[in-house]
Amino acid sequence: MSADLLLVGATVHTLDPERPTAQAVAVRGDRIVALDDDALALRDQHTEVVDLDGAVVTPGLVDGHLHALFGVTAFTGVDLSSCGGLDDLRAALSGAPRGRDGWVTGFGLDHNVFGGAPITNAVLEEVLPGAPVVIVLYDGHSSLASEEALRRAGVTGPRAFEQRAEIVCDPAGRPTGLLLEHAAMETVRDVLPPMEAAELHQRLLGVMDGMAATGLTRGVMMDAEGGALDVLAAVEDGADLPVQLRVMPWCMPESDLAGLDAVQDRAGRRWAVGGVKFFIDGTIEGGTAWLGHADCHGQGTDAFWRDPSAYTRAVQHFAAARVQTATHAIGDAGVRHVIDSLAGVDAGGVRHRVEHLETLAIEDVRRLVDAGLVASMQPSHTGYARADLTDEWSVRLGADRAARAWPCRDVRESGGTLVLGSDWPIASYDAREVLAFAQLRRRPGTDDGAVTPQQALSPLMALEGMTTHAAAADGASDRGRVAVGQRADLTAFTVDPLTAPADELADAPVRLTVSGGLLTHRKDA
Repeated sequence: MSADLLLVGATVHTLDPERPTAQAVAVRGDRIVALDDDALALRDQHTEVVDLDGAVVTPGLVDGHLHALFGVTAFTGVDLSSCGGLDDLRAALSGAPRGRDGWVTGFGLDHNVFGGAPITNAVLEEVLPGAPVVIVLYDGHSSLASEEALRRAGVTGPRAFEQRAEIVCDPAGRPTGLLLEHAAMETVRDVLPPMEAAELHQRLLGVMDGMAATGLTRGVMMDAEGGALDVLAAVEDGADLPVQLRVMPWCMPESDLAGLDAVQDRAGRRWAVGGVKFFIDGTIEGGTAWLGHADCHGQGTDAFWRDPSAYTRAVQHFAAARVQTATHAIGDAGVRHVIDSLAGVDAGGVRHRVEHLETLAIEDVRRLVDAGLVASMQPSHTGYARADLTDEWSVRLGADRAARAWPCRDVRESGGTLVLGSDWPIASYDAREVLAFAQLRRRPGTDDGAVTPQQALSPLMALEGMTTHAAAADGASDRGRVAVGQRADLTAFTVDPLTAPADELADAPVRLTVSGGLLTHRKDA
């Protein structure tokens, strides 16, 4: 039989120790069926032949942690990510368009804009008095709402939530506009006019087209709230998803475990539920990460689950059912609790994951590795910290804990499995940037100081974090390499990701992306 797709004129880094390099790859259906001369022999008049003219092919890149639908629906309106101070914020808000029912929305606002002062809605009232405004801060765990937005949501003072979330209030009990963590944020988000289905589908496909253009073939979608699975099914009625998704719905303190069990068999052509996502804490900038000792504001000593033992029981429930779990754990105490909850549990071959690990001592890294847990980190997040420790993240932690930031190299040198991702929309979904940040520990194309440069990865380690290690984390023996019988996930770079300077790799065009045998991106030479 002939090949459906034949790639020639390439240098192939297979990441297969049995056959490290190749020059041609043949694909039939969703599988790699031959390499080199055997691949050329499968060409006939029905084969699509792509001459890559010297491009470098690797296994298809996988984003280990993204939020496809949350990003599309919550990060809307004016992009505030470039604001460096309050004057920038005022200027951006003054030109912000009004949406449905007069709402103004924004996203990507950095905590550092407030210069260490309390984050309140005073600037919203100054620039947009009387308007319903809600801004999602860059961390995705906090938002800022105007007085009118709070009024429409019926928020007049503090509330108690089953999860650890807070409507921040002044000493008189009046909301300041700052909403910390999901339950508090949803009080206002729930009264926003919903996005029309057609717009939602178009935005989701547009984002995923953009992801494919950076070389992404697969992603682990760490959210499935508000009918997300039905949305994916509806989108797939009209189009193929450019990026294949493994979906991990959230398990919150108030979640129905039986309901999460029941959705584990839901799937479409190019998406499937495969696991459960937990939170054991929040963020350092928001004061909601679970730290071994308090941050400089006396915050950060509590878990997201008010009863951490209830988290342990829930995560062990899924472990016993052989369902993979992934736990958002940013603070050192949070990571330790996840390790304690899963160490020694019979996982039946399932690799449970810990997400983010923003500050962690080497002895805890070794405990995590010894427990067989996967570390999933997002190197792009180093772009929100500063080498001189003047940013809000570093100030809250202090120099000692900031020196343990995102310990990627420690995980690898301890023999651990390290998965890399973007956490989009918290950082750019551009897979090339993820690879570059992993090597540079600073924003590519700048002369910024590197953040904990001793944790930088080699080019090969970075590539493995989005290929072979991503496959190992999933227990997927048929992914992560370019070899006969493997799934046909392939990325073709115009530069060699193993030898090109990381600053150059970060914006070098991707020639071709093949996801599950489907050609999802092509850029001719």
